[in-house]
Amino acid sequence: MVIGKQPTGEQLLLEVLPDRWRGLREKGPVRYDEAQGVWQVLDHASVATVLADSATYSSDLSSLAPTQADFETFRQGNFVGMDPPEHRKLRTLVSQAFTPRVVQGLGPRIEAVCARLLDAVADQDRFDLVDALAYPLPIIVIAELLGIPAEEHRLFQDWASVLFGGDQLGEAPDMADLERALEAIAPTVREMNGYMLDHIRARRADPGDDLTSRLIAAEVDGVRLADQEMVGFVALLLVAGHITTTALLGNAVVTFDLHPGTDAALRADPAGIPAAVEEVLRWLPPFPELGRRVTRPVVLGGYEIPADALLMTHLGAANRDPARFDDPDVLDLTRDPNPHLTFGHGIHFCFGAPLARLEARIALHMLHKRFRILTVPSQEDIVFQNPAVIIGVRHLPVEVSRP
Repeated sequence: MVIGKQPTGEQLLLEVLPDRWRGLREKGPVRYDEAQGVWQVLDHASVATVLADSATYSSDLSSLAPTQADFETFRQGNFVGMDPPEHRKLRTLVSQAFTPRVVQGLGPRIEAVCARLLDAVADQDRFDLVDALAYPLPIIVIAELLGIPAEEHRLFQDWASVLFGGDQLGEAPDMADLERALEAIAPTVREMNGYMLDHIRARRADPGDDLTSRLIAAEVDGVRLADQEMVGFVALLLVAGHITTTALLGNAVVTFDLHPGTDAALRADPAGIPAAVEEVLRWLPPFPELGRRVTRPVVLGGYEIPADALLMTHLGAANRDPARFDDPDVLDLTRDPNPHLTFGHGIHFCFGAPLARLEARIALHMLHKRFRILTVPSQEDIVFQNPAVIIGVRHLPVEVSRP
């Protein structure tokens, strides 16, 4: 299966992937992938164990990955790839500015942005849901949160398209593929770094009531974030943060369309939307694998794994582990509990998860409010992202009818 339009007569990519994940898991909780030279961890218990033990399974992959100067600059504030104590310092500082109260306070603004974006297609019975809503909504919300001018939002969408498009990669990339991809997208990273640094310096000189200004003021034990450290976090939130919501919204609409009755059930009971969002996250995690570096020899799943081995925790497979979920291959929008690992586990639990959840819930509610029926008229017109990078749709033409 390749990215691009859905081939005529073939099984939908979003249906093919779970079959692959099931096939991987059935080979055992841990396996070595000879082709890629990595260890795969596939069951829920083992994935949770790995993600919770940052001392044994490091998030710092810099010694294993290809190096590139522009990415090294970006890494300084990207605490996703850090271990304690550096991770703790940055996350604590950022947490002072990006609080749960800040996220919840964005609800009215998210509703207003949704309304404006849907107003723009008010006279259309067919439109691309990604272009109209799923892409611009989270970009606009995050950019406004950071105090970035509205007219520059499109720039960030262009950056994300380059960084997450995966156009230089196959579905099972090796290190040589990754090195070529890094070189290809380095100019975009350089442009993004420069833009973010200029924005942070401007806010330092003239603070406002925005997240960037609060990051500048955040302090723990007399320590504050350096400008370059803020660049990494701001870029992470702006680019990686929005792409999760984009994928989640598209995956939800496609999934509901493939399961007749699910959308109607949510329309009849809107209170079920939060649980439905969690089930879509379990069903199709936008980022289905998280890499870790083994810091010391360990035994996992009966295998001896050496130090400095690259280990991939497979969230897609773990989220359908029958040892943890009843009927894991059944889409159950009322599933409770739903301990999926899509947002990670342990100290690296996704920082932007509350915002992605809030945006998805509001967007789905407003789609139901605006449109009596919303369908995907042709699966063949869906354009997918490269699943080696992200699980989601790049274009999703939909047809609607209004009340």
